[in-house]
Amino acid sequence: MSEYPEDPSEDGIEIPVGPAGETDPASAVPFGADDDEVRRVEAALYARIGEQSPEHRLSATRRAVELLGDPHLAYPVIHLTGTNGKTSTARITESIVRAHGLRTGLMTSPHLVSIRERIVVDGAPIAADRFVENWDDIAPVLEMTDKELTDKGELPLTFFEALTVLALACFAEAPVDVAVIEVGMGGEWDSTNVVQSQVSVFTPIAIDHAKQLGGTVAEIARTKSGIIKPSSSVVSSVQTPEALAELQRAAELTESTLAVEGDAFRVVDVTPAVGGQLITVQGVAGRYDDLFLPLFGRHQADNAAVAIAAVESFLGRGSQALDEDVLSEGLAGATSPGRLQPIATDPTVVVDAAHNPHGARALAEALPVAFPSEHVVGVVGILADKDARGFVRALKDTVATFVVTQPPGERALDADEFARIVVDEVGEDRVVVEPTLAAALQEARDLADEADAEDALVLVAGSIVMVGAVMDLVHAEGETK
Repeated sequence: MSEYPEDPSEDGIEIPVGPAGETDPASAVPFGADDDEVRRVEAALYARIGEQSPEHRLSATRRAVELLGDPHLAYPVIHLTGTNGKTSTARITESIVRAHGLRTGLMTSPHLVSIRERIVVDGAPIAADRFVENWDDIAPVLEMTDKELTDKGELPLTFFEALTVLALACFAEAPVDVAVIEVGMGGEWDSTNVVQSQVSVFTPIAIDHAKQLGGTVAEIARTKSGIIKPSSSVVSSVQTPEALAELQRAAELTESTLAVEGDAFRVVDVTPAVGGQLITVQGVAGRYDDLFLPLFGRHQADNAAVAIAAVESFLGRGSQALDEDVLSEGLAGATSPGRLQPIATDPTVVVDAAHNPHGARALAEALPVAFPSEHVVGVVGILADKDARGFVRALKDTVATFVVTQPPGERALDADEFARIVVDEVGEDRVVVEPTLAAALQEARDLADEADAEDALVLVAGSIVMVGAVMDLVHAEGETK
């Protein structure tokens, strides 16, 4: 790998940076923009059964969209699932498709700051008025569906089922030319699986949400493979043998084509660059050299390769190479808020949504390349249902001092309980406990400032909700200065 270029503008490329920078990609996160009407809709959604308790059914969502006139059939779909990298891959895919002149819809989860981040139209979170008006339009249908379900002794539509119906309706109303949709959990019975997708995409599959999906990679992959539709194109990251066997079986049963990273396509070269990296990708249909990707980490290069293969499969069934100029535009415009993203300076604060061992290992590999530092202070908090010990083990050689805190919400692991795990893994002398998130961030900044290293930085990781809260805190600081 080459050294970082001294002048990022010498190739005529405008380098996106974090929310504190001049070329601000944070418009993908609508800080402080939700009015009372948006909050009314959000409250109505959260009054339903939570998204961490999904119903293993498609019938409820199918009935709701049927009553709405099947809005999800008004546009083709690229459908994504996996354990890690789904959101980044979805966002890169959407950006490439949009660069080709198509009006796009994008559904991802969870959100960092505003619920409107989950429904993106043409590259921006859905406007507040459209979000509210579409909700008010579908609310009677949701109530009708709820009544039919409860009359049969079933539970009413859950949070995520109702949100899925809302997103599908928003995309039809926009209207969009194509929707890129990330599953909420699993695949086969996930409410997003009512769509009729032309391309199914699989990011790396590992163990997560074991209670809902199963305790082995094979079980989880079997559930996720349920998104593959007959005679569709299937694109997959590198998988374990157990996961790949399930995807191969599902592709054969549905008479679909399967393109797997490392065989049908691959990352050829990665070179770090200021603001991201230059990647060369051998796609399914063409080779693309020295593309600028404004995201950090080898895992993001792999995500980009999967996204390129997905778009090749969507636009030309994998038989026609993409226009390199258009592809370059799409990649250069890709953002993935909360993923290895710098949000403040003096000291540098980097946030990452890694929340399980697989994601933490990718973070540990990427951080020293993207943000070289002799002293990393980690602000860490995690949810109670995650593998906290595995998460810490993945970061123990990267983080010098752990400031243990607690993410917002009822699902958070208690800071003191998490601290006991961290102490057990790294030793008491490397651990500070500060349950309040704002105080934990300040403590980490102070420790970075006091460290005997000019390039000391603060890393925030462990919970997507916590990352969003920290981004909001830093944004608020900027608003008051």
